[in-house]
Amino acid sequence: MSGGDRRVGVAMDFSKYSKRALRWAADNVLRDRDHLILLNVRPHSYEGGEMQLWETTGSRCSSLKARVNRKQKSPRNWDANITVLMKIFWGDAREKICQAIRDIPLSCIVMGSRGLGKIERVFLGSVSDYVVDTATCPVIVVKNVDEER
Repeated sequence: MSGGDRRVGVAMDFSKYSKRALRWAADNVLRDRDHLILLNVRPHSYEGGEMQLWETTGSRCSSLKARVNRKQKSPRNWDANITVLMKIFWGDAREKICQAIRDIPLSCIVMGSRGLGKIERVFLGSVSDYVVDTATCPVIVVKNVDEER
């Protein structure tokens, strides 16, 4: 897809892992005139009126035009006009991210990974594993690498 036609999703819970995924997407995936869709999934326990209003479909998309300047930290030396949208869902992150991929629809999604071991993944589950197995678009998982390497 050419720039302007793509909707690049980034799963954002505002952890250092999702921030690293956003930075990676900006440096490696986003092109001029792309739409960057930030997906945030809140737990069911939230009791505000917004949850009841948007429980099934997620919040309305809030739009923001952004100019991404990559001259300082990226090997690419250009500016890009990106439309940034934020969409909030309530419920299970695995299911809601896959729902967003289908409903928006996304061209691809970038996610962070906490780097859980095999045993932790069995007990806690892995959102990124589930999305990789279930998503209907390409999934890029930005692994949790030790900062000192």
